[in-house]
Amino acid sequence: MTRLPTLYLPHGGGPWPFVELPMFDPREIAALAEYLRALPAQLPERPRALLVISAHWEAAVPTVMTAAHPALFYDYYGFPPESYRITWPAPGAPELAARVRALLAKAGFASAEDAERGFDHGTFIPLKVAFPDAEIPTLQLSLMGDLDPARHLELGRALQPLRDEGVLILGSGMSYHNMRGFFGGTGRAPSESFDAWLRGAALADPETRARELTTWAQAPAARLAHPREEHLLPLMVVAGAAGNDRGQLGFDGSFGGARISAFHY
Repeated sequence: MTRLPTLYLPHGGGPWPFVELPMFDPREIAALAEYLRALPAQLPERPRALLVISAHWEAAVPTVMTAAHPALFYDYYGFPPESYRITWPAPGAPELAARVRALLAKAGFASAEDAERGFDHGTFIPLKVAFPDAEIPTLQLSLMGDLDPARHLELGRALQPLRDEGVLILGSGMSYHNMRGFFGGTGRAPSESFDAWLRGAALADPETRARELTTWAQAPAARLAHPREEHLLPLMVVAGAAGNDRGQLGFDGSFGGARISAFHY
């Protein structure tokens, strides 16, 4: 099979494109939605499965969902009632879950599985935009609760063979994620500073990329952009899965008044 890319995507805020949310600029919503809708046409072939590492799931060890028909986990709060009636009935991928665990074991990672967890909004919201037919089997893999960037790069490296097996690896997060900055209108300056550094790091040669991403907290405005790093760590997994592939900027825009980027490898 053709080697598939691996992608780090911004998943926006809450149920952003599917209900009217006056706190977000309609132009920002339209631009991000257009980017996500265009993604399938950019792939070299249709994936046989999607593997999503979402910022909204952490566990002690990497954990995979094993339900054949996962429910949706509406893990956002305070939105209109219709936000909790959104559907995206993609099938699960239990066989892929077993393959992921085998690859992780080979790389020395302990792992676990969860038969009850559903798709969180880091998965079902962006993928409902990009893959609205919900026909491709989809698997979520958790972050590790230690939030160690080097370990998440290693996690991604362990998953790299899946790219040659028809699996599209997606890291779902936000390159800027500071709720006070979003809602206080103070996100623009720190997001611009951090994003300029992040683009240099994410698009560098693989050795430099790994070194820079491992020490991301030393970057300009790092902790103003990410008071807590869970929305950045899916990039580490994606960058690890990229192997020796160089990256490119997939999306250059803003959300909630803050600069955000997507990276493709």
